[in-house]
Amino acid sequence: MTSTLRPAPTTEAVKRPGRWLALSVLVLAVLLVAVDATVLGLATPYISEDLDPSGTQLLWIGDVYSFVIAGLLVSMGNLGDRIGRKRILLVGATAFGALSVLNAYATTPELMILARALLGVAGATLMPATLALIRNIFHDPRERSLAVGIWGAAASAGMAVGPIAGGFLLEHFWWGSVFLINLPVMAVLVLVGVRTLPESRNPHPGPWDLAGVLLSLVGVIALVYAVKEAAAHGFSWPVLGSGLLGAAALYGFVRRQLTMPVPLLDMRLFRRRGFSGAVLADLLTVLGLSGLVFFLSQFLQLVQDRRPFEAGLAELPAAVGAVAAGLVAGRAARRFSVRAVVAGGLAAVGIALAVLTTIGRSTGYPVLGATLLVVGAGAGLSFTVTADVILSSVPKDQAGAASAVSETAYELGAALGIALLGSVVTGVYRDFTGPAGTPAGAHESLGAATETAAHLPPHQARALLDAARESFVHGLHLASAVGAVVLLTAAAAAWFLLRNQELESAGS
Repeated sequence: MTSTLRPAPTTEAVKRPGRWLALSVLVLAVLLVAVDATVLGLATPYISEDLDPSGTQLLWIGDVYSFVIAGLLVSMGNLGDRIGRKRILLVGATAFGALSVLNAYATTPELMILARALLGVAGATLMPATLALIRNIFHDPRERSLAVGIWGAAASAGMAVGPIAGGFLLEHFWWGSVFLINLPVMAVLVLVGVRTLPESRNPHPGPWDLAGVLLSLVGVIALVYAVKEAAAHGFSWPVLGSGLLGAAALYGFVRRQLTMPVPLLDMRLFRRRGFSGAVLADLLTVLGLSGLVFFLSQFLQLVQDRRPFEAGLAELPAAVGAVAAGLVAGRAARRFSVRAVVAGGLAAVGIALAVLTTIGRSTGYPVLGATLLVVGAGAGLSFTVTADVILSSVPKDQAGAASAVSETAYELGAALGIALLGSVVTGVYRDFTGPAGTPAGAHESLGAATETAAHLPPHQARALLDAARESFVHGLHLASAVGAVVLLTAAAAAWFLLRNQELESAGS
């Protein structure tokens, strides 16, 4: 007995012509988002040097994109179900490219934060639409599993291409160039997508629930903001007020969706243990990984003195592992079981994060590279199978909203991970004791300390960098330990919640 709904595939649907070419366009959309997410971490030291943001502003630059996209994903997924997933994908991709230019030419921390927020609005249209279109293009379950695996592999490949291309650009141009690489990808996506993507929508969408949109947006942003501020500065009345506002808005959203004849999000989906287990696994996985990913590029560049291009290459094993695992995940889940593959993948990531608590400034690359390979492979197995479970759990007319739930868990986990684990690293880092006369600004971020050291006498500069780097690594150790606990907890939860869950098989 499985917990998935199994619509009978038709011969016409299975043999839809041009479906693999259409998938290539969706892959470009995934690359667009993945590249943007990874190049930001690589460019952070340069942004820190040029725009001189405070430590808090630097975290906002890193996570405001995730805040906004998490708040809008459900609404945008539902909007795609209503007006057409192809239409919203192409409009969103065009806006994403245009707003990348604004990111590239931001001149102040405040403008950069605004640009990232607007990019989140555009990004919220892309990911739910890509998965929903896969659900509607590929009706054969095994083909859909392969398509989802390719979709996930593309995201991982983007995570590899981003640092390498970004590293090359950072060594030859200014930091804004890393955002401009979105433009040619966007152009190809739009031009080819217009001709190859089939349009699909919910034929009976019901009225647009504007109140539900506002409740979900306010709820997610207010709640995540409260968590971020509490982690960075402790509890205060404004933080408590924001948290209560977010909780109240989300409670109102859930109550409203349960009473709407055609809701933005069918909350009854969460009664399905497989669906809820897959969503929870995604959220906890990204929460445990995102803070580490955000600071890893800084570790490679500012602690181990690697050039940007070299730092990008150093992160390649994670993407290689994820690509390879994503392509075989569906087959593995059918041969063994969904819960074995997901829980096993998450446990492997948790153990790898535990290994990262032992790295230091002089740690050789073989240890780091092997650890990143395991992280990528474990995450690739888990994300691919949970995405397939979520897509299989709903009728194709609701694919956009269901895909949005998956992506909301991903982005919410990213925002919370950067907020919590990022605040752990920042909080530990700020307590370092530098040489006499160290400016207060050096305690804001490692990038600020590096910039400060460039203007000090050699002996004082070396003492400052030694103290700052040691403190940063200590913070990274603590964040990795927390991430390991979160991932091992997620593995245990997946083992129990995904019991008896199976992927669909052809003809079932």
